[in-house]
Amino acid sequence: MVMSPQNGARRGTARRQNNRPVVSCEELVNMMANIVILIAILALSLLFWVVSMTASTYYDNLRPVSPWRWMFSVIVPLIITSHALKGKSLDRSGAIGALIVGIILTVANFSFFSALLTFFVTSSKLSKWKAEAKKRLDAEYKEGGQRNWLQIFCNGGTNGGVTLVGLVASLLGGTVVGLAYLLTQLMFVDDLDSSPPQWPVVLYGAVAGFFGSILDSCLGATMQYSGFDEDNGMVVHHITPNGRHISGKPILDNNAVNLFSVIIIALLLPGITWPFWPRQQTI
Repeated sequence: MVMSPQNGARRGTARRQNNRPVVSCEELVNMMANIVILIAILALSLLFWVVSMTASTYYDNLRPVSPWRWMFSVIVPLIITSHALKGKSLDRSGAIGALIVGIILTVANFSFFSALLTFFVTSSKLSKWKAEAKKRLDAEYKEGGQRNWLQIFCNGGTNGGVTLVGLVASLLGGTVVGLAYLLTQLMFVDDLDSSPPQWPVVLYGAVAGFFGSILDSCLGATMQYSGFDEDNGMVVHHITPNGRHISGKPILDNNAVNLFSVIIIALLLPGITWPFWPRQQTI
């Protein structure tokens, strides 16, 4: 039997069609949800810009945010969170939370955005460090060190103990975040000469990272349950039937520990450092 060119072409087309990936209903729903979320964020951003323009007409001392600033505040965090979602640094809820936080901080101040971005990038890389070992030990470790929306709003990191490497990493991390803030200030702020010196931000960023890590670990060791589950051979953070207690009491979870640590450092550190902040020299 001789196959005609037409039949061969049709069969080739059919084979190509059969080899095409089939989009599941769940994937289609997720795609539509992403589109709806994106439209809602863009609409909300446009609404805020209109409110900013309207308020500036009634208050002479209030400068409206430029449309270019709004575009940057939406597009750049959107690109970053999309990349983080594909790289499994964030899950879906974490990406939405990071996008909201990113937009707010970018609109408020470019230095806030650069500090947040630096923190997110460095902490994500550290979370993926020795990922296979963490996956074998920690029952709650997610692929790629994914963060959800609670972890984004509470503190970006994961639970851990006090080690020399961890303390050094916290110290260096705070220093890098403070340095990112300072460099952005120097690039975008014109009247720094009339304000107090900004270089101590780097030093106090290091102090915040160092003592924040210690406080987080102390709270986690005393008020967060950690145990070893004999069944699966992993560390768990909730009481299990065959779990062997390691440390802490089941009072707070990891997100609550992170949140309390951030709040305490944010409330205490400015008051402690204010007397040591160099003052502007007046002539």
